[in-house]
Amino acid sequence: MGLCHGKPIQNPENQLNNLTISSESDPPLNSRSNKSSNFPFYSPSPLRSVFKNSPAISSVTSTPLRLFKRPFPPPSPAKHIRSLLARRHGSVKPNEASIPEGTEGEIGLDKNFGYSKQFLSHYELGEEVGRGHFGYTCSARAKKGNLKGQDVAVKVIPKSKMTTAIAIEDVRREVKILRALTGHKNLVEFYDAYEDDESVYIIMELCEGGELLDRILSRGGKYSEEDAKIVLVQILSVVAFCHLQGVVHRDLKPENFLFTTKEENSTLKAIDFGLSDYVKPDERLNDIVGSAYYVAPEVLHRSYGTEADMWSIGVIAYILLCGSRPFWARTESGIFRAVLKADPSFDEAPWPSLSPEAIDFVKRLLNKDYRKRLTAAQALSHPWLANHHDLKIPLDTIVFKLARAYTCSSSLRKSALGALAKTLTISQLAYLREQFTLLGPTKNGFISMQNFKTAMVRNSTNAMKDSRVLDYVQMVGSIQYRKLDFEDFCAAAISVHQLEGMDCWEQHASRAYELFEKDGNRPIMIEELASELGLSPSVPVHVVLQDWIRHTDGKLSFLGFVRLLHGASSRAFQKA
Repeated sequence: MGLCHGKPIQNPENQLNNLTISSESDPPLNSRSNKSSNFPFYSPSPLRSVFKNSPAISSVTSTPLRLFKRPFPPPSPAKHIRSLLARRHGSVKPNEASIPEGTEGEIGLDKNFGYSKQFLSHYELGEEVGRGHFGYTCSARAKKGNLKGQDVAVKVIPKSKMTTAIAIEDVRREVKILRALTGHKNLVEFYDAYEDDESVYIIMELCEGGELLDRILSRGGKYSEEDAKIVLVQILSVVAFCHLQGVVHRDLKPENFLFTTKEENSTLKAIDFGLSDYVKPDERLNDIVGSAYYVAPEVLHRSYGTEADMWSIGVIAYILLCGSRPFWARTESGIFRAVLKADPSFDEAPWPSLSPEAIDFVKRLLNKDYRKRLTAAQALSHPWLANHHDLKIPLDTIVFKLARAYTCSSSLRKSALGALAKTLTISQLAYLREQFTLLGPTKNGFISMQNFKTAMVRNSTNAMKDSRVLDYVQMVGSIQYRKLDFEDFCAAAISVHQLEGMDCWEQHASRAYELFEKDGNRPIMIEELASELGLSPSVPVHVVLQDWIRHTDGKLSFLGFVRLLHGASSRAFQKA
């Protein structure tokens, strides 16, 4: 929805009067412009390319556009995305179709949400404080009820903007998610929803401290590492909470985080769940939504989950620490190409002066392979944030996903994962220890299937029921027949893909293979290996698996060991 609340509309030039524009060829400073983008993918510039070291004004070697200086540039996904969003929100170009008069194009759409129609009797609407692509936000004062005399924010979504069934469902789902997600200090508080013949009114907590974007601008474009940690811990905390409940935000950006007051140490709150959706750990979404500068590569490929939010947080972290965007271009098409193909620069100032932990933190969020990206809970456990004073590691749904895969694995793969788990560092084990503790092991130090169920129920809200995450946990079936101690749990909950995304992966793999050679490696026939992997008889196993086994002694080779860690499936072999 791209809406915000908690700050008055003002001329963007007034916010930047102390900053110098370094190049006359930079794009206009239009992130607060009243002129809406022709592209339905609402994407105001997060930072107006006025900060030093921005790719917009830096040397040619750091500009993403240099990758595309060729006679015939690769096709842009922008046109495809425009058509998808036009279908989603009912917008069309004048030369593509005629615009229906009145409500002609809305015949058959049910815009009755079932909300109370007593808005005007309960609230006195005040001035407009923010405007987005599909509506606007006003301040208001409650005239009666539990909130009598209290100032609130009212998100007003005109029903005239709801020209498709999907747009109506987006509003309905936003209210449902806000109503269900309760109890987190970094989530804007939802009070109620109303409607009349003209609009839907979503009543929420009024945050008067302004957007995170404005704080970034007021600091000249960047935060110190310590101040950035304070912001990111709050962002990760609320996102981890949402992901545990099976909710993916899909529009994380500095404009969608508000401070409750103007105080420097004010609490940060996530807002605007207009594009949010439910998703299970084994489910992939395919509709393209979000804001261009923050959209993840897999969203453009139309297959994504909660990992897309983590990419957006990586973009925010990059901006906080250096004051420029990791992916920049003068057009939406160029932005998407940069997101898909270009790598963010960590060579220019201030990156060389920042800590290696900070750089590693951002890199592990901006990994184009979503499988190698940190989850929110893992990011909170990263060494860069480890000593933060207000840090609490939440339960992580990836533990359930990995445990389920582990229980379905062959005994050979379990042995290989056990060897890999023994190579983990203290910081990596700290995250797993935290997750193991949250599952509530017995006095003897074991967990069972019941621990998984109990832990999820203990942390559930109504949103978890709607997202059917609890149903997914019920499917971690075979683990109920055995108990796991911490060593077994580490083998079950380790993510090979994430380890592979680290610079130290080769050391982990080599050391694990050495341990596997001593404890778990044994002569194995190709037919036995094929059986362990569950390969179809139609797969030419002697051709596919010949490099997996050493011809000298019949034991698993290093190549076979690494592939086994990834959990090869018969489907993958058939594709090969």
